[in-house]
Amino acid sequence: MKLDVEPLDGTGAVITPVGRLTLTTAGQVREAVDDLVRNGRPRLVVDLGRLDFIDSSGLGALVAGLRSARAAGGDLRLANASPQVATVLRLTNLDRVLRVHDDAATAYVDG
Repeated sequence: MKLDVEPLDGTGAVITPVGRLTLTTAGQVREAVDDLVRNGRPRLVVDLGRLDFIDSSGLGALVAGLRSARAAGGDLRLANASPQVATVLRLTNLDRVLRVHDDAATAYVDG
């Protein structure tokens, strides 16, 4: 899996996983989130638009990222979920905890 990271603003970043977010790749997302939070960027957006598949380990990485970001005074929001990923989030009720926004640029418009 490829992972793109771009600054969002002074205290944020957009993480874009490309491919499959599974047991073998979830550590990459956790590490990226931890690095960003440690470097003063706790306002994170994970852009799911280029993600083909996510399993329970991938979901766990997102939840761990949410906890890490919130502990640092930030938040982790999701954007641009593909139909498959949106279905998994809905079936696991994680869409109630990890809100999906239309795109990364508007994920923090509400604050």
